[in-house]
Amino acid sequence: MRRDPESAPYARGGEPLGEAGATAGLWWPEAGICPSPNHDARPFGVEPELIVIHAISLPPGDFGGPFIAQLFTNTLDPQRHPFFAEIAHLRVSAHVVIGRDGRATQFVPFDERAWHAGASCWNGRADCNDFSIGIELEGCDDRPFTEAQYAVLVRLIRWLRGRFPRLAAEAAIAGHSDIAPGRKTDPGPHFDWAYLAGQLKGDSTA
Repeated sequence: MRRDPESAPYARGGEPLGEAGATAGLWWPEAGICPSPNHDARPFGVEPELIVIHAISLPPGDFGGPFIAQLFTNTLDPQRHPFFAEIAHLRVSAHVVIGRDGRATQFVPFDERAWHAGASCWNGRADCNDFSIGIELEGCDDRPFTEAQYAVLVRLIRWLRGRFPRLAAEAAIAGHSDIAPGRKTDPGPHFDWAYLAGQLKGDSTA
């Protein structure tokens, strides 16, 4: 039976492994590599058609620690913080996390299915993990994201569009809140969709 959890990993202790630790699959050359065990194969013949943008901070509102990576690698200590006790059991991941400083870490190869979306639906199509790529920005609902994060996000999206043609469609980018309305709010009101669209202007197809 296929498992469908929802959020992502660093290596033991939260340190990225680098290219030497990577497994087979499609990895972004700009990202550090920290393979997560929380992924599986996409359905046969299915390629990415949607980019889902998330926001995450652990503990909520705190930035810069190793805890996102620990969550995605199943090494988060539930006794370290009260919130961690609520989430340490989750088996979740994203393809890429972009930190506040713009540093990108990849946890799951893009040709595999990361467990980032949870219960979800996009344009009448359920199980968004099957056909999407999950990108986590380190952030929260009540603070703007950084210029460095937007710059790296734009480069990553352009790179992905060069490898998966269906991602070039203008409607091929959504927020977690768009695919799980009422259940999720990220990336939140401070994510600048107009700025992202402007940076990508001319790249997309109808």
